[in-house]
Amino acid sequence: MVWTQVYDPLEKMLGSSGYLLSALVAAIPLYILFYMLAVKRAAGHKAAFCGTLAAVLLAIVAWHMPVGLAVNATVKGAAFGLFPIVWIIITAVWIYNMTVESGEFEIIKNSLASMTDDRRLQAIFIAFAFGSFIEGTAGFGTPVAITAAMLVGLGFNPLYAAGICLIANTAPVAFGAIGVPILVAGAASGLPNANGEAVHHISQIVGRQLPFLSIIVPCWVSVTMCGFKRSLEVLPALVVAGVCFAGTQFWTSNHLGPYLPDILSAMVTIIGLILLLRVWKPKNIFHFPDEKVSEGPVKSNYPGGQVIRAWMPYIILAALVTVWGLPDFKAAMKPFEGWALNIPWPGLHGAIEKMPPLVKAASVYAATYSFNFITSGGTAIFIAGVISAFVMPGYNIGRGFACFVRTIFQLRYPIATIAMILGLAEIMNASGMSGTLGLAFTMTGALYPFFAPLLGWLGVFLTGSDTSSNALFANLQATTANQVGVDPYLTVASNSSGGVTGKMISPQSISVATSATGMVGQEGNLFRFTVFHSLAMTLVVCIITLLQAYPLKWMLP
Repeated sequence: MVWTQVYDPLEKMLGSSGYLLSALVAAIPLYILFYMLAVKRAAGHKAAFCGTLAAVLLAIVAWHMPVGLAVNATVKGAAFGLFPIVWIIITAVWIYNMTVESGEFEIIKNSLASMTDDRRLQAIFIAFAFGSFIEGTAGFGTPVAITAAMLVGLGFNPLYAAGICLIANTAPVAFGAIGVPILVAGAASGLPNANGEAVHHISQIVGRQLPFLSIIVPCWVSVTMCGFKRSLEVLPALVVAGVCFAGTQFWTSNHLGPYLPDILSAMVTIIGLILLLRVWKPKNIFHFPDEKVSEGPVKSNYPGGQVIRAWMPYIILAALVTVWGLPDFKAAMKPFEGWALNIPWPGLHGAIEKMPPLVKAASVYAATYSFNFITSGGTAIFIAGVISAFVMPGYNIGRGFACFVRTIFQLRYPIATIAMILGLAEIMNASGMSGTLGLAFTMTGALYPFFAPLLGWLGVFLTGSDTSSNALFANLQATTANQVGVDPYLTVASNSSGGVTGKMISPQSISVATSATGMVGQEGNLFRFTVFHSLAMTLVVCIITLLQAYPLKWMLP
């Protein structure tokens, strides 16, 4: 028996129409997330559990969804969270953990810190470029924790170290953790995604939005540290960093897909800055007024060969992920497609019917699940980790697999959080609650593209993750875009682009930053430090999206 979605369930009960009241009720799981995270400062997995439970109960009680369908939809969403999403996260963090255990990460830190003693340039190297590299490989709070601790270790004021890392972390977030946010956006949006078509299209649009922000982030960081006048002293470095990062981000996102923009952009930026510093140095070295200045610049303690070896795990990772994304490789893997699990989800696929005005005509709600271990990006990262275990000195495959087990245990709460958030997204989509919210947003009419990034911003503020925000709102964005007559790929992409600006004020991100810099208890100070920057950057993305929806529509692929 097929169950039919209803988008204004309170109309018959209360005589209200226009979707507004139903939308306010549909948003209750989001209110709970906000309260648990922003007010109660609860752990992410506890907040996700409460929000998901509320969504399931609402789907059953208010949207009259059969209990079995509601539970089944939630389980299906959680399964997608575990593979391929969690598989990518585990393998990426595993490689980072091995570099720390082997001592190679200390060489990586020293190689970056020894290039310059100027605090502005150190911030660009570490918070912006290196942080982007870590975001691209691990994501989920790892880059802020690492880079903030590094800057404090170099002598930065803790508040500035934390705040600068949060601001700098905007540019790479949409393509973090080997493109996980874009992968989730494509899967959750409901847009045609055969052979990753939606994912690639969304990647292209994000790659035509974020570079406008990325190119000014280095300057934004410097001005925040020392003001506009003193930032002019390092203008060559700021221009090189911005152009290198934004240019590479644009090219890779449009031609290689969502997996490598952060990694390659960070590498090109670091190389560009290294080459610049060979021919140019700032005339005046900047230090914070209240910091203890070291006796001299940080010296490189390692020969070039050791530095290259220390970076080798990430070089191998970048190479393998690149190969995994090549069309020729995908063609070569076709004989293994028979090993993949690609099935309609039992009891859910074809059991729900979407109705107008959400869609033009009644249509079946598709619910399929794919498990293709060989071609998964996480498998490429896993192989890179296995090879790296043999490359790192004093390390071996036994220690590597022991580290892998510890990494899974370390990530047990993020794994649970991601699974529940994806379950929350699926139940909201399957029950029609996302459709209700989308139809309510059609009330903004032609101005909707301006407000679309704000949904992404709100989602990341609530969940701390661009991935989770896309899981929550990607389908809503596509639904609303179709209703108001704009490109749904643009609004889905803008959810991710707008989300990156909410990361710096997310309670989880702020907690990570304060913990890494010894500022526990000063979360309010850090929030006040970053909130203006978050709102200003969000406005930039809102304006870009509105322009691309209408006068600059030619910019879209």
